Amino acid sequence: QVHLVESGGGLVQPGGSLRLSCAASGDIFSYDVMGWYRQFPGKQRELVAVFDSGGHKHYADSVRGRFIISRDSAWKVYLQMNNLTSEDTAVYYCHSEGRWGAKAWRFDVWGQGAQVTVSQ
Repeated sequence: QVHLVESGGGLVQPGGSLRLSCAASGDIFSYDVMGWYRQFPGKQRELVAVFDSGGHKHYADSVRGRFIISRDSAWKVYLQMNNLTSEDTAVYYCHSEGRWGAKAWRFDVWGQGAQVTVSQ
């Protein structure tokens, strides 16, 4: 099974920056979606920024122009968060869907979540 491990969460001042990382492990064949979601207290998880199967980037309107999603040649994805405000305070989750293993089984996995708190 594919496994995702996140790092980089923490406390940051308003206007500051933070970078999240997500490393994927497992015999990955391909991916359909890879990127980031977030969950505010008392609300449902929502999309922040993802790569689709064609490698195109998709951003939520609330973060476009401030956040940047990127990836390297391996199965690792990053989220650079700039000009952070208190409205960005949430638990951020790495997420990926795709195919893995000898039979190209489908996977749909989530990271453990990283708390990002923006406060004075």
